[in-house]
Amino acid sequence: MAIPFDTLKLARRLEAAGFAPQQAGDMAEAIGEAVSSLATKADLTALEMRIDAKLEILKRDMTIRLGSMMIVAVGFILAGFKLIH
Repeated sequence: MAIPFDTLKLARRLEAAGFAPQQAGDMAEAIGEAVSSLATKADLTALEMRIDAKLEILKRDMTIRLGSMMIVAVGFILAGFKLIH
């Protein structure tokens, strides 16, 4: 989500402060571009929700894999005991 930023208003204020019109316009445009790339609180909240969802999926997958490995390991151990006796 973009943050609204009035580059024209900034350029006029810079001109009023003594900047040349071209310089004021260029600076306002550069600042406007920088501000438009900032993340908003809503952006961060959405990102946090996506990360939480992916983390839950990762936890589930890791639990399934670990459980599967444990079942296979127990199977090998039991098979080894059967071969010994």
